[in-house]
Amino acid sequence: MKRIIYLFIWMLCVSNLYAQTDRQLIREGNRHFRKGQYAQAETSYRKALEKNSRNPQAAYNLGCALMSQKNDSVAVEQFNNAALLQTDRVHKAMAYHNIGVIQHQKKNYGAAIEAYKQALRLNPHDDDTRYNLALCKRQLQKQQQQSGGGSSDKQQQDKNNQDKKDQNKDKNDDKKQDQKPPQQQPQNERMSRDNAEQLLNAAMQQEKQTQERLKKAMQQPRRRKLDKNW
Repeated sequence: MKRIIYLFIWMLCVSNLYAQTDRQLIREGNRHFRKGQYAQAETSYRKALEKNSRNPQAAYNLGCALMSQKNDSVAVEQFNNAALLQTDRVHKAMAYHNIGVIQHQKKNYGAAIEAYKQALRLNPHDDDTRYNLALCKRQLQKQQQQSGGGSSDKQQQDKNNQDKKDQNKDKNDDKKQDQKPPQQQPQNERMSRDNAEQLLNAAMQQEKQTQERLKKAMQQPRRRKLDKNW
């Protein structure tokens, strides 16, 4: 009888160990991931999914491992899978966030914007997603402006031709002015010119500062890594 009891208890322990295997494999994959061993992490996460195909944590972390190895199309599949399986809104939003980052990096701005919006619907307090969305919209606008380069080139050429005409006209006017005796400028006119120069300098300084801010902003979108609780 004692042998039977011991055997039954041992079988229960094995059963409990088997039930936890997918979680243990996820933790194993996380250790590899934090060391930068993304291929090993991928293997652990895939084994976890083999044990439990409906584990959203394994699917999300597998997406992160694939993303780190530049296997973007497969990573998107795993993030979509994680979003479908996940019930927690914050974790679901993280999956859509990373989908947005992948599309963003590929300059698929329309798809990226939709993914970021979906992430913000689930987690409106995510500042990283909000930042990426604003950056993506700015880059999409720039892309659309550049796509109309043909007509803008012609307009620029016409503008250059007109500028040359204006410069030649100004040179002729300057020659005529040189032939006239010098005249004293009225006080009000000198003040107006000084004010105009001050305004121009202020505008140029403001434009320089704006360009510097935009240059800093035009960087890679922020991505979401593994959640420590997963």
